[in-house]
Amino acid sequence: MSTTAKLALYEDDTQAWGLIEGDALMTLAKLPDSCIDAIVTDPPYGIGFKGEAWDGTDIRQAARTDDEWTSAAEAFERWTSVWAVEARRVLKPGGHLLAFGAPRTFHRLVAGVEDAGLEVRDQLLWLYAQGMPKSRRLPGGLGTTLKPAYEPVLLARRLLDGSTQHSLDAWGTGALNIEAARVSDARYWPAHVVVSHSPDCVDAACAADCPAGLIDRARPQTRASRLFFSPKATRTEREAGCEQLPKTSVQIYNGHHHQPRVVSNIHPTVKPIELMRWLVRLVAPLGGMVLDPFAGSGTTGIAAVLEGRQFVGIEREGVYVDIACARLTYWAATAEQEEVLP
Repeated sequence: MSTTAKLALYEDDTQAWGLIEGDALMTLAKLPDSCIDAIVTDPPYGIGFKGEAWDGTDIRQAARTDDEWTSAAEAFERWTSVWAVEARRVLKPGGHLLAFGAPRTFHRLVAGVEDAGLEVRDQLLWLYAQGMPKSRRLPGGLGTTLKPAYEPVLLARRLLDGSTQHSLDAWGTGALNIEAARVSDARYWPAHVVVSHSPDCVDAACAADCPAGLIDRARPQTRASRLFFSPKATRTEREAGCEQLPKTSVQIYNGHHHQPRVVSNIHPTVKPIELMRWLVRLVAPLGGMVLDPFAGSGTTGIAAVLEGRQFVGIEREGVYVDIACARLTYWAATAEQEEVLP
């Protein structure tokens, strides 16, 4: 058991965050009703990612009932519904849920969340274009999969307590923070597409495969990429605060091929802080409590701290708890030094 697995790791007059080391399904059940303003999370996708048990066999095991056999897809949907039922309970009326998913299993995520009684409101897309093809390379130029270039994000909401205005007055939830999430200096209305630049872009020009550049070149007069921009997390961002943790050699995909790197943050799917900050601003009221039941390396918590929200994260894997704790400690101190918080 990690010594960092505590609920009140950091707290002062302006911010509070905590991490709980435990299984999301069991830990969520212990939280009080209607105590969370918003849930922003990147749960397992149910695709057996890199053979990790938490994204495959563990989901199927947790979804089994009376030794009934189910397919991986059915198990993922059933498992999603189980944690989403608890998510609905702990959310305040009108509270929003944002959950990342994989294109291949996203429909199961949506169905599971909807079956749990949450209202599906929208689907966001994060376009990044730098994914690695998982395809088999067959003779004759054939393959089995396309290159991943985006991740969908479900936007759902617990049913309102009466009207939208009544939920806002009674609970402070029920609407999106449009003004806080406006895009660029022109203050555009936030859209449900987030675009990233390619790693090969330079100040003078975008790379040929850059999503932002492709959009703009298609509509040069209107600059259709008047959307929120968020590149993938850099190595510096991933490692900040983790310097004292053990080092591990891993294979990192750089957009062209794998290369070995020695890192402390070994989490395989670290989301960019700026993306998570924008999502937190969109759905969580200032000073409100943000929950991530699958906290991973803690990026949702970092975003919440930097945006003046409170945060509680649940993470089952002790090694990730340590990473999340180190990163949150670093970014909380940085926020204080730079007076980021209100």
